[in-house]
Amino acid sequence: MRQVTTAAPTWLPADLTSPLDDKLGIEIVDWDPDRVVARMPVEGNTQPFGLLHGGATCALVESVGSHAAALAAGPGGTVVGIELNASYLRGTRSGVVTAVCTPVRRGRTLATFLVDVHDDHGHAAATARLTCMIRRAR
Repeated sequence: MRQVTTAAPTWLPADLTSPLDDKLGIEIVDWDPDRVVARMPVEGNTQPFGLLHGGATCALVESVGSHAAALAAGPGGTVVGIELNASYLRGTRSGVVTAVCTPVRRGRTLATFLVDVHDDHGHAAATARLTCMIRRAR
C-alpha cells in the first residue's frame, strides 16, 4: 500500500486497527484530522458477481470515519458510530479503493463526516455520511 502522509498522533493506541480492518486489508494512509484517508483492496472484498461488496465499502467508511472521530475525541476518548448512510455510485472490480473522510461537524458529543470512495482511476464508487458519538476522557 501507500506510505502514510500525516502520521497518527503518538497518543493513539498502537493496536487501533481492528481484526476486521486486517481481514479486509484496510489501511489508514493519512491521519490529517481534516482529511483522514484510508485504502482497501478490491480483491478478496467482492460479492459473487465480482464487484466490490457494499458491506466491505461500508466497513471501510466506518473504519476511516471512526478513526477521524477518535482524533476528535482526543487522548483517552472513545467513539461509536450511530448512523451510516451510503450510496453506491459505480461498481469496482479490481485495484484499490480510497476513502477520503472530511468533517462536516465536530461537536462535543457528536461528529459527522462525509466519506467519498473512489477507485484507482479517480471514479466515484460510493459516497457516505457517518455520525459518531464521542465520549471524551474525563
